[in-house]
Amino acid sequence: MAIAFVFPGQGSQAVGMGRDLAAAFTAAREVFQAVDETLHQNLSRLMFEGPGEELTLTANAQPALMAMSLAVLRVLEKEGGFALKDRVALVAGHSLGEYSALAAAGAFDVAQAARLLRLRGDAMQKATPAGTGAMAALLGAEMDQAIAIATKSAEDPATGERAVVEVANDNGGGQIVLSGHKAAVERAVEVAKAEGVRRAVLLPVSAPFHCSLMAPAADAMAEALESDPPRAPFVPVVANVTAAKATDPTEIRDLLVKQVTGTVRWRECVATMAALGCDTFVEVGAGKVLTGLMKRNAPDARALSCATPQEIEAVLKAL
Repeated sequence: MAIAFVFPGQGSQAVGMGRDLAAAFTAAREVFQAVDETLHQNLSRLMFEGPGEELTLTANAQPALMAMSLAVLRVLEKEGGFALKDRVALVAGHSLGEYSALAAAGAFDVAQAARLLRLRGDAMQKATPAGTGAMAALLGAEMDQAIAIATKSAEDPATGERAVVEVANDNGGGQIVLSGHKAAVERAVEVAKAEGVRRAVLLPVSAPFHCSLMAPAADAMAEALESDPPRAPFVPVVANVTAAKATDPTEIRDLLVKQVTGTVRWRECVATMAALGCDTFVEVGAGKVLTGLMKRNAPDARALSCATPQEIEAVLKAL
């Protein structure tokens, strides 16, 4: 058995996440306390009690999801005796989950990851004026088709002006997300429907993530990572923007900057991990989004979710 640990991204947050872990395990409480102290905010209370609208804010959701993932991991390690360094072949995370993966593998400590994700969330929110960007999911589309739809939708037919609309996520299983200027993304939804894509819907997001409109946020992360750089992870990370293994700290830093504007190549990341022999994937943290995608991207692999005390117990028995 070759194991990969994968870490969820934004959208997996939910009020109540981590509450049962904090009640049951000192190791989880220590993670939540470290994040609270680093951010000078009672983020754990927001996670446990809400309100949901505040938890969903990008600057809160990103460090909160990392805290949840690392709390689960620390319980696995300290209560279950599971040594990630010895037992896990590869780690990967979806968008902000890449920071969780790197923290799990020792490239960041928890406080460092919290600082960087708070800055990342703020910078991504501020990169475009409110209401000018959008994202849309194309369900039942292939990558070539999505690129063609984006290209066709970039030009305003009335003025001939070109706008940004790009592939933000290739999640696999025919699920592709576009991101860019609001009008262009709305055009892409209509073009996709006209071209027979099974479903095309605008997403309820606060900014157009993972496209070139995020360049100011990429600049902010370049500066932050220059002064607060990663260390070499003790388990290789499969990077979002290359879908390849990375262990060199300088390369990882550069990849994290590129990730802000680049496509999250999740389908290819899973294919890379499977090609390198991983047959068991454990989603560490909130939700089951990646577990669901795993069934489409690596149907022969075993996919496990790990967020609650009961799931932790089941995962430890399975591994």
